[in-house]
Amino acid sequence: MYDVIVVGARCAGSPTAMLFARAGYRVLLLDKARFPRDTLSTHYLHQPAVARLASWGLLDAVTASNCPPIDLARHKVADVVLEGCSLPVDGHRSAYAPRRFVLDPILAAGAVAAGVEFRENCTVEDLLFEDNRVVGVRCRTRSGTVAEERATLVVGADGMRSLVATKVAAPFTISHPLMSCTYYSYWEGVPSCFELFEGNDRWVGALPTNDGLTLISTYFPQSAFDRVRADAQTAYLANIRATTPELYERMLGGRQAERLYGTGDQQNYFRRAAGPGWALVGDAGHHKDSITARGISDAFLQAELLVSVIGSRLGDHQALERFGAERDAKLLGIYHSTLLAAGLSIAPDRLALLRAISTRQQLVDGYFATVAGACEIDDFYTMPELAEVLAV
Repeated sequence: MYDVIVVGARCAGSPTAMLFARAGYRVLLLDKARFPRDTLSTHYLHQPAVARLASWGLLDAVTASNCPPIDLARHKVADVVLEGCSLPVDGHRSAYAPRRFVLDPILAAGAVAAGVEFRENCTVEDLLFEDNRVVGVRCRTRSGTVAEERATLVVGADGMRSLVATKVAAPFTISHPLMSCTYYSYWEGVPSCFELFEGNDRWVGALPTNDGLTLISTYFPQSAFDRVRADAQTAYLANIRATTPELYERMLGGRQAERLYGTGDQQNYFRRAAGPGWALVGDAGHHKDSITARGISDAFLQAELLVSVIGSRLGDHQALERFGAERDAKLLGIYHSTLLAAGLSIAPDRLALLRAISTRQQLVDGYFATVAGACEIDDFYTMPELAEVLAV
């Protein structure tokens, strides 16, 4: 009998398991994969995520993985260019973008070091119920051995197609249509900071990652997905060339180091966060378009939030309800901002705002802080310096 079983051991599950174990609970962590294993991800860690890694004692492992700090952000929208860096979070101003086959094992190792029992190659096939309450899981190892494990709380951290969410019939409380599709690859010999380039119906991002590689991603309207995937490599390069000729020129001096990766299934939703004996964290409970690269940062936030709200009240339904309410309050703003960005349309009023702040470094850094989640959007809009430039 465990206190907590966590299904899924990636960016939401491993931190959740680790933090519950550090709080004194007996925790079982299950994942169908064997680590290290890559997964589709733009794997950017905004400053709040970096600060959490540091507070958990895991940041040193990331920096030791030949993953460079990212101290400069550059965002070009039409003819407006912003250059700066997010405001610091708990003294951390650098961002990082570790590959997932690097980051995920670090997180899982942190969980194990905290006392979590971790079973890889173990697929959860069903949940156990008693009196309409989740009381455990039925799982199968790669060798075919089937086991039933019981717990007071089962946490689904098993992604957008969550089995836990399906089995408990967690309803969508908010949902929106697919907005954009994305293709990306890794390049060597293409130096970059954290770069974003916007055009109408186009978006390109670049960031440095492990071992001297640069992740270069492209976004297209969802309506173009069938056309794009018919010849994705050609569409990928054409998007970059049209959106940012300067980056395209840099790429001509480098080399594509890996195949193209992509998806046309970037769902946008909130599910009910918890119920009798269960909770959802990470993409299982909330997913949005990857264009704002907030998935990992928000997964860390949810893990910390769930454990702090539960405290010593593991079986308390009111605590689970509070987790859901606080999750939504913290993430609804960036959800709607992400939908706007994923529309791939440059609004004239937004362009005018960016043009107005582009010559004020404090405002530029404040803007990047809102993108990172280091500053609330309302706090940015109430900055005295912003009122000054808008009054001109």
